[in-house]
Amino acid sequence: MPETLLIIDDDEALVELLESYFTGLGYRVATARNGQEGLERFRAVQPDLVLLDVTMPKMDGWTALRRLRDVSDVPVIMLTVRNEEANILRGFTLGADDYVTKPFSFAELAARVRAVLNRVRHKGQVDAGILQAGDLVVDLATRRVTRRGQLLRLTPTEFKLLVTLMEQPGRVFSPEEIVRKVWGPEYVDEVGYVRRYIWHLRKKIEPDPERPRYIHNQRGFGYYFQVSDAPDEASVTSPPPP
Repeated sequence: MPETLLIIDDDEALVELLESYFTGLGYRVATARNGQEGLERFRAVQPDLVLLDVTMPKMDGWTALRRLRDVSDVPVIMLTVRNEEANILRGFTLGADDYVTKPFSFAELAARVRAVLNRVRHKGQVDAGILQAGDLVVDLATRRVTRRGQLLRLTPTEFKLLVTLMEQPGRVFSPEEIVRKVWGPEYVDEVGYVRRYIWHLRKKIEPDPERPRYIHNQRGFGYYFQVSDAPDEASVTSPPPP
C-alpha cells in the first residue's frame, strides 16, 4: 500500500507541483493550505509523513507542529525560507525530524522523505526486546521509552539515535558514523544534526542534562552510551547556540 504524505503549505503553486511530483513517485498525497486545515486533514487521512511550511496564515507551522506532537509522533519535515540557526533549533526542539530550506530541488526533498520514512520503517522492524540501563527502559516492540516508569515522548529520529547508542554501550561513535546510521547516507554533510539532537535527547532522558548520566561525549572523537552512577562532568557539551 502506498505511503501517504500530507503537504501543509499556503503556496498553492508549490503545493500543486509537489502533489504532482510525489504522486508520480507512487505516494498518496493530501494537501492543506494552512496549519488549521492541516490538522483537520491529518486527522482525516492519518499520513505517514507531513511536509509542513513554517509561515502560513491562521495557524503557523510552529503551532501546528506543537499540536501534532500532542497527539502523534508522525515524522515531520519543516519547509521554510528561514535558515537561521535559531529557527532550525526551534524546529528540532518542537519535534521536527528534518528541516529543508526553500528553494529546494524536488529530488533533494524526495531523498529526505525517503530517508525519514526509512528510519520509521527500521524502527518498526527492530527485533522485539527490551534495552535497559539504570532506570532507563526502551521497549523495542512498542517503541516506548520510560525512566523510573515515566513515559518519555521521543520523535522517531530521537528513538533511533538512542537505540543506536544503547545497543553498543561504551562504544564511541563518531558524528559521521552516527549520521550514517541514524539519518542515512543522504545526510553525510549534516553532522551538525548530531550535536543538536544529542542535546535535545539529553533534555528528555537525562535527570540533569547539564551533567549527563547516560549519553557522554569523548572530546574530539564522538558520543557513547554508558550508565554513570555519578554524572560525568567531563562529558558535558554546551547546548547548540540560540
